[in-house]
Amino acid sequence: MAKKNNRLIITIIYDNEAWSQGLEADWGFSCLVRAFGRKILFDTGARGDILLENMKKLHIDPGEIDEVFISHGHWDHIGGLTDFLRMNPVRVIVPASLAGLEGISVVRVCEPLQIHDNIFSTGELVNHEQSLVIKGEEDLVVIAGCSHPGVKQILLSASQFGRVGTLIGGLHGFKDFDLIKNLDRICPTHCTRYKSEIASRYPEKYIPGGVGQVIEI
Repeated sequence: MAKKNNRLIITIIYDNEAWSQGLEADWGFSCLVRAFGRKILFDTGARGDILLENMKKLHIDPGEIDEVFISHGHWDHIGGLTDFLRMNPVRVIVPASLAGLEGISVVRVCEPLQIHDNIFSTGELVNHEQSLVIKGEEDLVVIAGCSHPGVKQILLSASQFGRVGTLIGGLHGFKDFDLIKNLDRICPTHCTRYKSEIASRYPEKYIPGGVGQVIEI
């Protein structure tokens, strides 16, 4: 059971679009998750210089981040990792199949895993990608990198921890829109092809993405 009055705050640091003026957009994704007293950097975008500059402008101190969660090994999600770890060499939670991370503290995830109280990984799905799951007061928040395994598979895996209420992140070519009709919130970012269709179909649930967007739940 999630602790009462614990706000989940997700700040988008890296995305294809900018939500706030003065922040740089670029192909890739990263966000900071503040939950249950922890600060988790989800993915690191494509370029470390853009990641760190956006963090600076958003008043996010790299030294205060507890760990990095990598959804999958594509360059636009892991490209900024080396530069970030030079600033703060924390442990990195990665899908088990992701290779080439010698010399750093790595946790490799195969199956669904509780990372901390109320914070989980879906496990590596389709031998490729994991998503982050946070248990809120009433339901789950799921953060996806690109949804390569498919939104259906991600939601199914996450639902073992409770009811999914919020989905944030890249959805790639997802267009089975009925799959998200029971969600409370949807924030499609990065590689999502059908953002406008999702927005028009579910205006009451839709949250725009973009660098600088802050989602509080």
